[in-house]
Amino acid sequence: MPEPMPLQGKIALVTGASRGIGRATAVALSEAGAHVLIHYGRSAREAESLVAEIKAKGGRADAVSADLATPDGPASLAQQVRSLASDRLDVLVLNAGVSKAARIPDYTAEDLDLLFATNVRGPFLLVQQLLPILGDGSNVTVITSIGARSVVGQPGVDNPSILAYASTKGALETLVRNWAAILGPGGIRVNAVAPGVIDTDMSNFTKTEAGREIALGMQALKRIGKPEDVADVVAFLASDGARWITGASIPVDGGTKL
Repeated sequence: MPEPMPLQGKIALVTGASRGIGRATAVALSEAGAHVLIHYGRSAREAESLVAEIKAKGGRADAVSADLATPDGPASLAQQVRSLASDRLDVLVLNAGVSKAARIPDYTAEDLDLLFATNVRGPFLLVQQLLPILGDGSNVTVITSIGARSVVGQPGVDNPSILAYASTKGALETLVRNWAAILGPGGIRVNAVAPGVIDTDMSNFTKTEAGREIALGMQALKRIGKPEDVADVVAFLASDGARWITGASIPVDGGTKL
């Protein structure tokens, strides 16, 4: 017998889906039966390649593009999604984001503006714009970070830190709780998934032996996390198996800093 497809007939949007955790999540949702909308900012070739890959396996996918760091980017994306999804979006995965590591004296106002515009304002406005097509049974999953609740790296004024990035993820976790409370009476679930160190293009930490050793030293499970480790949890949260979970932040970090 073929395996059941828990998201058969559902439509999903994954932001920042051209690579890394977003790409793995789009694949996982497609394999669960969803028609996946692959959002990208600048990586058109990678996004179209993923669409082709999903279609080659018999799945359904379309690429959609918007710069979510701009004030009108979320509205532009929502308009594209509404034209493809008609009057219903079942799964929304807010994954797109940017990161930066620097010493406190080296951060600029422009750095902070870009981090908060992309990582916080973009998701906020996108949920606002998509509310008309989110309904009873829809769910939203926000990719946050272990950095929202734990200090990552070696604290020190002279050491590079991701504290500004981490603060955007803390803001997202606050939004998740508020969205869950506000949208719950309408049957919409909202949760966060908080990865630890994951081996992606964006993670410089995993590119050096020293970084990998630090990560493994923090973790109970002694391997470096993969995008698929996160994607499988997102796919579960999107399914009816997670029907009684909302307002939660689920760590997917191999048991980091236990």
